Amino acid sequence: MSAGGDIIWTSFIPGLNNIEQMNFELDHGETTHEGTAAHGEAPAAHSVHPAYHVSTGLLIGFVIIVLALIAKRSIKSGEMSDDDLIPTNKLSVRNIMELMVSAIAKIMEDSMGDVWPRFLHLVGTLAFFILFSNLIGLVPGFLPPTESINTTAACGLIVFFATHYYGFKEHGFAYLKHFMGPFWWLAPLMLPIEIISHLARPLSLALRLFGNINGDHKVGAIFFSLVAIGVPVITLFLGVFVSFVQTFVFCLLTMVYLGGAIAHEH
Repeated sequence: MSAGGDIIWTSFIPGLNNIEQMNFELDHGETTHEGTAAHGEAPAAHSVHPAYHVSTGLLIGFVIIVLALIAKRSIKSGEMSDDDLIPTNKLSVRNIMELMVSAIAKIMEDSMGDVWPRFLHLVGTLAFFILFSNLIGLVPGFLPPTESINTTAACGLIVFFATHYYGFKEHGFAYLKHFMGPFWWLAPLMLPIEIISHLARPLSLALRLFGNINGDHKVGAIFFSLVAIGVPVITLFLGVFVSFVQTFVFCLLTMVYLGGAIAHEH
């Protein structure tokens, strides 16, 4: 249920509603097939919902692309000039986007050092997508994609594979030494520990983000249904805080994993 009731606005957008209903029909068909057993038993009762996290995720991706194009279009020339570097004295899409990118770049520089520009596209994309996904759940009639474990698991797996991709790209097969420990005779002990640790990373990223956003959204929906005036404002501010904090934590851990993969100190 959305914070504003049972109306989900993505169900009214052509194309997105088809994606939601297609997923619903597939899941409902599988449930019916499994529920009707050989003895003619009634289908098992399952809670099946349309894929709101997929449609809303696609909508957020489209919005981010449009905002980026608008910000890019506001640059007067094809190449950056002195005039382009001076921001306007009024609030604009470009100023907002530049502020967000500058904040992300500053955090990355403080956390990763001189290598941060290599990962700005990855960490920046995750930051924009996760933040927008978290915040849209505060708008009545929208469900946050990050309250679905499918979305958060996908983000966690992207970080997992990117970490090892850059690790092998930086070190070659010598990257495997990261799993062996500081001394060769510790390898039999360190190898299984490191493998379990690395496999747990996407799981922890996915569950942390999913649990916090899912819980915050449900709390907001409960307060909205109990007291529609006044009290939900408090949960709204709490939701904004949680949205930014969870985005920061996810991206900070991503930077730590990427920085550790390419580090030469090992």
